[in-house]
Amino acid sequence: MVSSARTQIILGVRSSRCNPSAEKVLQEPYQGREHLYMLPIGGTAMASLAGLLHLAGHRVEGVDSHLYPPMSTILEELGLPVRLGFDAAAIPTSVDRVIIGNAVGRDNPEVREVLRRRIPYLAQAEAVAHYLLAESREAIVVAGTHGKTTTSAMLAWILEASGTDPTFLVGGMLSWSQRSFRLGQGPWMVIEGDEYNTAFFDRGPKFLHYRPNLFVLGPVELDHADIYPSLDAVLTGFRAGTAQVPPHGTIVVNAFSSVTLEAIRDATAPRIHVGPEPDHELQLSQERSGPDGGSALLRWRDMELALRIPVAGRYNLHNAAMAFAAATLAGVPATEALAALARFPGVRRRLEVVGEVNGITVVDDFAHHPTAVAATIGAARDRWPDRRLLVAYEPRSLTAGRSLFHDAYVKALSGADMAVIAPVYHHERLQRGDRLDRARLASDLESRGLSVCLPEQGEDPVSIVLPILEDGDVVVACSSGDFDGFCRRLVEQLVRTARERS
Repeated sequence: MVSSARTQIILGVRSSRCNPSAEKVLQEPYQGREHLYMLPIGGTAMASLAGLLHLAGHRVEGVDSHLYPPMSTILEELGLPVRLGFDAAAIPTSVDRVIIGNAVGRDNPEVREVLRRRIPYLAQAEAVAHYLLAESREAIVVAGTHGKTTTSAMLAWILEASGTDPTFLVGGMLSWSQRSFRLGQGPWMVIEGDEYNTAFFDRGPKFLHYRPNLFVLGPVELDHADIYPSLDAVLTGFRAGTAQVPPHGTIVVNAFSSVTLEAIRDATAPRIHVGPEPDHELQLSQERSGPDGGSALLRWRDMELALRIPVAGRYNLHNAAMAFAAATLAGVPATEALAALARFPGVRRRLEVVGEVNGITVVDDFAHHPTAVAATIGAARDRWPDRRLLVAYEPRSLTAGRSLFHDAYVKALSGADMAVIAPVYHHERLQRGDRLDRARLASDLESRGLSVCLPEQGEDPVSIVLPILEDGDVVVACSSGDFDGFCRRLVEQLVRTARERS
């Protein structure tokens, strides 16, 4: 729907799909609660927070320039009023507080109006702490450059499956609920701790606002090069986060990464090292990953325990071990935590099979950093051994499109049989010398035996992939964005082609 700046859209509630608790909130008066305005509302973090605040009984509405699934669907199910188009004159006069996300800057017309009218405001991360981290609810923050969404989801699943009734806010859609959040009455809140900046008025990491009791830290390396000029700058942020953990709290750290160990240098809280060495408090050994998932042997508190997960990739064994450690520290018996992990339903866009047509499997994955791309390709090899693997990659983020990752991309993509490398999404925002040189990358990959295709700007990569696919191929699309619906459209084209041939 195309709207003018003043168009008001009230997203209706689909009662058959709506969360029952959401319906209850909608029927009650907002006594003693606040009228909150989300600026903007459509992103994963802001829409999820809007849902949590709504379920907590606040009156929530918001604005954005565009809305897309899955967050538009969630907002519709909850019946939250959303206006399309920023307009300073349209901010409701009854608003108690504005919650500002990092997708808008100081020059946004509604931000300018909020400042002019001196309307109270908080950043998204500040609002999480202010409204959801009361004295009766402790935070478990899951952070790191890689793996935090899956680790957060695994931990949330363990706590929910064990009857702990957690609250959680995760950066991906959970397969078992088709949401990224849950409001519980238990003592724990699992929060995916984003290291990206908080707001235009707060350039520090979001996780600095969450006052963690448990801090779960996965692998750390250089990412978000648009705001972190060096690895030292990244480490400074994580060091500040781990230093906040109180002496009665605990840091669970991925000890497979020597860089990650540098990130806890200034922490004073007790640590649980998750890694391969006998002196690590939680030791992993006998790691295996295959078509049916992964397994490992855990040594934990003088016990030997069998870890099994239904998802491929050795990195997911590390994620699961981190979630296991955090869950047991939160009071879940070890056997219950392992039983929950053995039936973990997964996260959307993490090696997610979108469709299979005539023996061709189409897979969607969020990987956008070369380390994540390499891990995804490795997991795909584990899950679909002996099948030809085509990786379609979109360098979408401001970091992903930078030339500094050239060598890392060569190494990562060399694990595939074929590669389709889309144009750099933010090419206009990167200087030529800083921009990834796709032609050079293709040349280096071809010298290693790969077949490489480079779609031109505006050329549809689906049309390039279709003619070269054969029965038995696996296509893995990697992007931090929608990739212009690549997976969905490829499946549709494969189905259409199959019908035409039948």
